Amino acid sequence: MDGNREKFARGRAAIRKRGIYLFPNLLTSGALFAGFYAIVAGADGNFVNAAVSLYVAMILDALDGRVARLTGTETEFGRQYDSLSDVVAFGLAPAVVVYQWGLKYMGDYGWVWDKVGWVIAFLFAVGTALRLARFTARESVGDKNFFEGLPCPAAAGFVAGFVWLAADSQWSGLPVLTLAGFVTLATAVLMCVRIAYPSFKHFAVNRRLRFTQMAAIPVCFALIALDPPRMLFTLFGVYVALGPGLLAWRVVQKQRRRALRKAAE
Repeated sequence: MDGNREKFARGRAAIRKRGIYLFPNLLTSGALFAGFYAIVAGADGNFVNAAVSLYVAMILDALDGRVARLTGTETEFGRQYDSLSDVVAFGLAPAVVVYQWGLKYMGDYGWVWDKVGWVIAFLFAVGTALRLARFTARESVGDKNFFEGLPCPAAAGFVAGFVWLAADSQWSGLPVLTLAGFVTLATAVLMCVRIAYPSFKHFAVNRRLRFTQMAAIPVCFALIALDPPRMLFTLFGVYVALGPGLLAWRVVQKQRRRALRKAAE
């Protein structure tokens, strides 16, 4: 009798363990579905829904890794599945959405512009794939406090924010399309270059915060709720500019220290 109970208990534990392993992968599947839906919505001309879906994919992508770490269910399968999901949700989906929204209409201004539009969209997808491949290859040896290159979810969020803002404001014309191409191409390049971006992984959820820091959280959410497209585009734009800004600051500080050493000699 005791042996049967022990086998039954082990069976229930195995079922629970399989369920825990399943949950992070369900979140990853949700992010993949959100990216797929963004492609479908973009193809149908529902660009606001497409942009919102990309932000949903970002939230689910941020949750699956944290859930896996908190429950001790990190596996090589989960990492590979998450990387493949990211290629679709943060590479193909934003590229298709921004192309369907505006880059394909560059062809109205000449055959050269037509080629430029789809090439830029393709380069964004390639940049995402290269960024993810490099992250996977160097994940175990890299600095956890910084990303090497712009993270692909942030790049997707910046492009999605631009499309949402442009669709909401009904922007049109070649200057706007040129700006969309620049935004898309710039984020593709920043994903590939070796510029450090803060990862904020050292931030602990159970860390004690000051009252002003705690009050800033609902204020931020309130501002986003008042005007989601403009605020999200601005927030992601600040993060995109943070990498080159920090690099420029370090270069200036390095030159200043070099100048002080020469003056001291």
